[in-house]
Amino acid sequence: MFTSLSSSCNKYLKRVAWFISTGAGVGLSPVAPGTFGTAAALLIYYVLPVPSASPIFLSIILLGLIIGIWATGILSTDNDPDPGKVVWDEYVGLWITCFLLPKTWGWLICAFFLFRIFDILKPWPIRRVESLPKGWGIMLDDVLAGIYGSLCINITQILFLSPSL
Repeated sequence: MFTSLSSSCNKYLKRVAWFISTGAGVGLSPVAPGTFGTAAALLIYYVLPVPSASPIFLSIILLGLIIGIWATGILSTDNDPDPGKVVWDEYVGLWITCFLLPKTWGWLICAFFLFRIFDILKPWPIRRVESLPKGWGIMLDDVLAGIYGSLCINITQILFLSPSL
């Protein structure tokens, strides 16, 4: 009886992990799932009714990271350590890039491209972090890409441009 209950619970948790990791299925895109995941994250961020500098938004990012390490770790295997359908890391990374940004389309498009550039090129130490096991590597390389993007865009905003882009 307990084995059956445990098996049902494991199946349910794997489904939840799959749903989160694939960004509610966005990661199933046959082309550029990471780009589609980043675009979905951008739309979610845009409609969130909280400012980008709020403790609530920071809490969403931190909770997304914690849940993401677990969920993406479930989908990671020895044969496929970072499955292409896993895009939750793009969600969290993009949200980090958007931290402190005004919610205007000009800034959001810049954030989108900056995050994708850092996520694809993986400058030091992003590629090294990517080799961490399971969900840690999947999530933390995008966290670093998000931090790089956030630093670049927020420094640019503060030093050179009007926040009304």
